[in-house]
Amino acid sequence: QVQVVESGGGLVQAGGSLRLSCSISGSIYSATAMSWHRQAPGKERELVAGMASGGMPNYADSVKGRFAISRDHAMKTSYLQMESLKPEDTAVYYCKARIRGAELWGQGTQVTVSS
Repeated sequence: QVQVVESGGGLVQAGGSLRLSCSISGSIYSATAMSWHRQAPGKERELVAGMASGGMPNYADSVKGRFAISRDHAMKTSYLQMESLKPEDTAVYYCKARIRGAELWGQGTQVTVSS
């Protein structure tokens, strides 16, 4: 069974940093795109950062210059480096991977930024 698993969330003070990881397991195929999304309480899920194989990363305006998405060469692991965190970055962060046309979501990891 193919799974997408996030890790690295936690509690951090405003101005701090966190690095989230997303790993694909149970698949012999690599992802063709991986992206990070977040959902704050009472709000819709939104795209934070995304990267397709061979493509340039794209970011939500609210995180440009602070967050950076990267991946391993095999496109089975993605990272989201988050710097200068703000209380408004508090949300559950989800990883999505597109594998052979199917989009798979992880279970999410909580990021809480205290002021």
